[in-house]
Amino acid sequence: QVQLVESGGGLVQPGGSLRLSCAASGRSFGFATMNMAWYRQAPGKQRELVAAITTGGITNYADSVKGRFAIARENAKNTVYLQMISLKPEDTAVYYCNAKGSYRGTLDYGMEYWGKGTLVTVSS
Repeated sequence: QVQLVESGGGLVQPGGSLRLSCAASGRSFGFATMNMAWYRQAPGKQRELVAAITTGGITNYADSVKGRFAIARENAKNTVYLQMISLKPEDTAVYYCNAKGSYRGTLDYGMEYWGKGTLVTVSS
């Protein structure tokens, strides 16, 4: 069982910056075995992958955020971050933290967990 809690969302001006955090709990030592990702969902649109980071630190990004967003993880704090710069109105969405069990033989292998989301609004 993994609980994911996002924070850091809010209202920001176009061109501004924001850092989202996702704190995982419920697993004392399992965070490092999880592939982590950020998704977002704008009103009336489907949820889309924004950024992902593997257990080994390999990252990938949606083309729409490449060069502006950066995902990072701090395993000692069971936390994954999404640093967002040069924000645009089209970045407005609820951002969700996602975790997937990666290590074969672990309890969470093949499991997927979601946070409740944090709202990012980019507007003047």
